[in-house]
Amino acid sequence: MDESSGSRPAAWRDDLRDGADSLFAGRAGREPDVDYRTLTYEVTGRIARITFNRPDQGNAITVDTPVELSHAVERADLDPGVHVIVVSGRGKGFCGGYDLSIFAENGGDPSQTVDPHTVNPRTGTVLDPVVQARNHDPGRTWDPMIDYAMMSRFNRGFASLLHANKPTVAKLHGFAVAGGTDIALYADQIICADDTKIGYPPTRVWGIPAAGMWAHRLGDQRAKRLLFTGDCLSGTQAHEWGLAVEAPPADELDDRTEALLERIARMPINQLVMAKLALNSALLAQGVANSGMISTVFDGVSRHTREGYAFQQRAATVGFRDAVRERDEINGDWKRAQFRSPAE
Repeated sequence: MDESSGSRPAAWRDDLRDGADSLFAGRAGREPDVDYRTLTYEVTGRIARITFNRPDQGNAITVDTPVELSHAVERADLDPGVHVIVVSGRGKGFCGGYDLSIFAENGGDPSQTVDPHTVNPRTGTVLDPVVQARNHDPGRTWDPMIDYAMMSRFNRGFASLLHANKPTVAKLHGFAVAGGTDIALYADQIICADDTKIGYPPTRVWGIPAAGMWAHRLGDQRAKRLLFTGDCLSGTQAHEWGLAVEAPPADELDDRTEALLERIARMPINQLVMAKLALNSALLAQGVANSGMISTVFDGVSRHTREGYAFQQRAATVGFRDAVRERDEINGDWKRAQFRSPAE
């Protein structure tokens, strides 16, 4: 124990690496040189910042997203200088969900958008887009466990936000819909702009939220209110319902997020880890893992019902965006960023 610590004000706020008695003294790490395809990573002060970086595609999820997200989260979790992790999205929104057009539009002919001769570490595995597109061909027999093997790995990557030792914060703006909510709801804290669109419209057809986190975050009644209709919340209502800890005006989101992060970052890492473990013990006891397993299976089933095939075939005829428009327009929320009540 450093005898001088008692003579320094608030020595418990010292950097974990400072002082001759630090466990990390003389063990300066080397920052790995990683070139991510779907996100960026940087550390400023005690804050690790993970930013989805496919703005032209609405930060749509690809097979790289969960792998890179979990890698970046682990990178921050191992860094003794990082106290808190924030994940956000570059461009107009946080994340618009999965990039599913290959499965919806191509009718089992992935060669239209994916070169079947391209070889990478995922070629010939359940994460191979060609394999999954074939498994979504209505003319073939669907293998639900090939589907589950893919989707469960997406969930594992996203769940790194929940299972990281250190606190994670999701900063939402613009939209966090469909698979984008699978990511956000795994974070320990959500802060969002008041006009953010948050929800899972694919429950109307061709989807069930695979992460299975809605009831754990909102409770049974409110989760069912959203998933029985496919309606979305505004950021304001997400705050009112307890899904978000704050929902400031969009032009104040950056400042309010930084204020929250700075308050968390002042805490000693071991205090943060113990608090998170203690609270997660209650959350995990609710059956988070079981909810994710069941929901992931049903997500696959929903894409292979008569209605699911009708949506897929319509997307193959008119394009994925127009099929989504037909799904949502009748409910009055096609591309709407905010509304006062899901009943509108």
